Amino acid sequence: MNMEKLQESMYNLIVETSTNLPRDVRRAIKGAKERENAGTRSAMSLSTITQNISMADDKVSPICQDTGLPTFKIKTPVGVNQLEIKEAIKKAMIQATQDGKMRPNAVDSLTGKNSGDNLGLGLPVMKFEQWENDYIDVRLILKGGGCENKNIQYSLPCELEGLGKAGRDLDGIRKCILHSVYQAQGQGCSAGFIGVGIGGDRSSGYDLAKEQLFRNSDDVNPHEDLRKLEEYIIETANELGIGTMGFGGETTLLGCKIGVMHRIPASFFVSVAYNCWAFRRLGIKVNPETGEINEWLYKDGDKIDFASEAEKELAAVESAASVETATTPTNREVVLTAPITEEQIRELKVGDVVHITGMMYTGRDAIHKYLTDHDAPVDLNGQVIYHCGPVMMKDEQGKWHVKAAGPTTSIREEPYQGDIMKKFGIRAVIGKGGMGPKTLAALQEHGGVYLNAIGGAAQYYADCIKSVEGVDLMEFGVPEAMWHLKVEGFTAVVTMDSHGNSLHQDVAQTSLEKLAQFKEPVFK
Repeated sequence: MNMEKLQESMYNLIVETSTNLPRDVRRAIKGAKERENAGTRSAMSLSTITQNISMADDKVSPICQDTGLPTFKIKTPVGVNQLEIKEAIKKAMIQATQDGKMRPNAVDSLTGKNSGDNLGLGLPVMKFEQWENDYIDVRLILKGGGCENKNIQYSLPCELEGLGKAGRDLDGIRKCILHSVYQAQGQGCSAGFIGVGIGGDRSSGYDLAKEQLFRNSDDVNPHEDLRKLEEYIIETANELGIGTMGFGGETTLLGCKIGVMHRIPASFFVSVAYNCWAFRRLGIKVNPETGEINEWLYKDGDKIDFASEAEKELAAVESAASVETATTPTNREVVLTAPITEEQIRELKVGDVVHITGMMYTGRDAIHKYLTDHDAPVDLNGQVIYHCGPVMMKDEQGKWHVKAAGPTTSIREEPYQGDIMKKFGIRAVIGKGGMGPKTLAALQEHGGVYLNAIGGAAQYYADCIKSVEGVDLMEFGVPEAMWHLKVEGFTAVVTMDSHGNSLHQDVAQTSLEKLAQFKEPVFK
């Protein structure tokens, strides 16, 4: 096999998967956009999402800054050297990382050190099997950490919040899947897709669930009971009112695929793999002799161009309407420039749309843990912390540039956030998915606010960042360092204010009430 051509094919697969959403996913997002009520927070979110998809197309840059866990599923003819394929994939991963198409995302679990090239023990994941066809089938999914953390596994029978007892039957499976959507809320960048694995053991069940994510969103399950269940789940999940980003709305789930395997009598697992709207999954058919790509997979049908003039006009109308009507009755739009005073923060209420100009500082898991026991490298009094691990590149002059910079899931910082804000005088935190009661209490006591940015919109927010003014704590790696960013017009929605109000708490409560309506058996 021509190793140079094979490596080039793998590189092209990685770049396309990171920057170009497959057509079945685009169709699902377009459908959600058409269903959503104009003038809502969810409509605003979907407009931002479609704009972000177009920007990624134009720039050939990552749709989402989170490379996630790259997983390759590879089928080879008998006699093909799988070691050569592994080597080609690893070299392509290094090249794609160096070119800013992926964020360095491989971290040593014991030392916390980032490898810097997306390679490490067990990474990337490569699953091989042989088949009788005469070509190599390579499929790749880039599944971000935010949605990976919302995966869930149930052991039947069990008791489920809102739904009661789930038994070892099809109706118990139904309840587990519905509950999996409810528990994800907006933290997995809804509206999302789910793959479900019924049976197996704890590891094979999850493998089966993730395997379902490689199915085309438009296919039809050949198993009649599972086909009916898939259709039921999509319809019912969208009645929970969780909506895009967990803001409330008409679309919570974009796709559901279910697989089944045998189990042992003592165990009955239902495993759910959640994937965000930024469903980065593509595939190629490769010539085993030349290493060249013969055909692309998941690029069937007409490509939906969200950048068309009609779409741009619609997005502009919906975005304007969302600012006017998706806020509190005061219809507030607020421009903030750090340092921000407590008085400015106390004036903000849930629903206000905030546009930030000036400086903000990134801070994720490593930074928050560090700040617990150390002084901050910069004065954070009155400042803004952005939960973000950007994709960065350095030019020939040594200056850093942002390639992708969407928010990461905030709930991971719940143990630290309130204390950090009070310790350093931080006034605003930006992230996605909301935070918990400890942070909400601290916002009320200290005079702080939580701003929800649109998850996955890495190009949209990168465009708001005008320059990188500095960086600290690079020993934690690019995603976890504290980047000093000068921004202009960085837009987010107040979802937790200093008066004890939380949109996330409200949506969780209302969606639980709606979930309870589906307690009675449906499948017998």
